[in-house]
This record gives sequence, C-alpha cells and structure tokens, in this order.
Amino acid sequence: MPGRIIEPASWAKTPGEWRGELQGFGGGLSLIFVAAGIGEGPRLHSHPYPETFIIRAGRALYTIGEETIEAEAGQILVVPAGVPHKFRNLGPGKLESIDIHASETFITDWLE
Repeated sequence: MPGRIIEPASWAKTPGEWRGELQGFGGGLSLIFVAAGIGEGPRLHSHPYPETFIIRAGRALYTIGEETIEAEAGQILVVPAGVPHKFRNLGPGKLESIDIHASETFITDWLE
C-alpha cells in the first residue's frame, strides 16, 4: 500500500491553527492536536489503551495516576492504559502537543 498525505483541512478545526482531531485514518491510531491557552486542558479521564503526549511548545502540569509532572516542549509522556490523567497549560504561552491514542477511535471514560 502506498503512503498518503493527510491534509490539515481534514483535521484542523481552524485553518492555520494547530488544533483538531483525526480518527480512523489507519495505522491503529487516533490523534489530537492540542493548542491550549493558559489554564486550559481536559478534566480527569482514562482510556482503555495507552496515550502518548508529544509536547511541541509550552509547558503543562500533567496528573498521571497519583503522580504530578511538570513537562515542557521537547518532552514525551506516556500514560498506560486505564490510568486516570489530565493536564493544564501552565503558560506563559500556548501549549501545543500531539496526543497519540493507540486506537482507531477515541474511547474516553470521563472521571470528573
């Protein structure tokens, strides 16, 4: 099977902005492209599969299970399947990350 290009128009919520979602594109993965303002982030949740966070810009406070981690651009965090987690942007600027879900579709159990 040949490679393919997935254009931003198929996942970006706003043209030119690093924010959106991509599910069911093949490869057993789904992606969330995060562009969060200061203080923003999802509430506590879990997934029945691992999630990997690649931080492109900014810094955030991640809660992963009982652990709290301050992470910044260039770092990668991995959350095991079933472990509750959340994050919020600490600033001073925008948080950009690629959140990789090891599933063709998002399956989320919201805990808060």
